[in-house]
Amino acid sequence: MTKKFQRTTEDFVCEFCGRKIKGNGYTDHCPYCLWGKHVDVNPGDRAATCGGAMKPIDFEEKAMRVRIKYKCQECKHTFWVKAAPNDDYEKIINIKVNL
Repeated sequence: MTKKFQRTTEDFVCEFCGRKIKGNGYTDHCPYCLWGKHVDVNPGDRAATCGGAMKPIDFEEKAMRVRIKYKCQECKHTFWVKAAPNDDYEKIINIKVNL
């Protein structure tokens, strides 16, 4: 049984916008375009075999925190992640406009 969260520090190139991203162990999506990649079953475990593009499809603000909802473009899995402090907030608030 794996832990629900595993900190995995990795740098990556965003497959959607092409920017180089420096990971901090909590980075699970591009802070510029907000897209991610379906690589985890539980956060940080890198156990998912899908590898599909994770599209930001919704967001919510609650108690001074922002969460982004993602949908895998391959297997259609959806899940919520916490927005990172360096995420482009303008992109977050435009998620619903750009559906």
